[in-house]
Amino acid sequence: MISLDHAKKAFQKYVSQYDTSDPKIALKIRHTFEVVKACSYLTDSLELDEENRNLSLLIGLLHDVGRFEQLTRFNSYDDNLLPHAECGLEVLFDQNHIRDYIDTDKYDSIIYAAIKNHSLFAIDPTVTGDALLHAKIIRDADKLDNFRVKAVDPVPAMLDVTAEELGMEDVSDSIFQTFMDHKPILKDDRRTKMDMWISYLAFIYDFNFPASYQYVLDHNCIASNIDRIPYSNPDTARKMALIREEALAYCRSKCVLLP
Repeated sequence: MISLDHAKKAFQKYVSQYDTSDPKIALKIRHTFEVVKACSYLTDSLELDEENRNLSLLIGLLHDVGRFEQLTRFNSYDDNLLPHAECGLEVLFDQNHIRDYIDTDKYDSIIYAAIKNHSLFAIDPTVTGDALLHAKIIRDADKLDNFRVKAVDPVPAMLDVTAEELGMEDVSDSIFQTFMDHKPILKDDRRTKMDMWISYLAFIYDFNFPASYQYVLDHNCIASNIDRIPYSNPDTARKMALIREEALAYCRSKCVLLP
């Protein structure tokens, strides 16, 4: 009932209307397919049946559809300009492009809820059942690939500054303390680009599954993100060293070894 091959072809057709040579567009295309892989990893760890596994992978494919229109209009990932999840829901459900990817409407409510909640600070407490499960999976998968993005993709494409410029910036004391208190960081609390960088590391405080912590440790995600920036600001360098230690200790405390 869910054909991933068909859905992937529909996705490629959809993104072909955008400027795929734009580094920000290209980044999001790569991210989409890597999130699908992360969804596969999580569904395997959860031992989901084939139906839920395929649904999870489909949601991974569709979760950031709104990014392409957002980038085309504003050349920015800033959800204050246009919330990308809402834009994606408009494309898929208001414009009925969801039928380009899957013929049946059997899963529409689950897909809708998962995409709507994937980038919110917290999942809407009214979401329950299968919709909650898939919202949790896509949230974790999205964050897991965010670590890969931050490790390998061009810093200017993500933050509109170079790695060198980023390393000169301060870390706000409040952001540093929020991280050390094991709390996710609100977008509106960030003041500097370095605050943004740390907020991505704080994704570890919003994971839903032990396998996500294991993934972070197995793929050396904390070090790969922290070490790619040259911290010429001494206070920032000091804080990042403490953040590294805290993040690794937290992940080790939360993960369980997979069979």
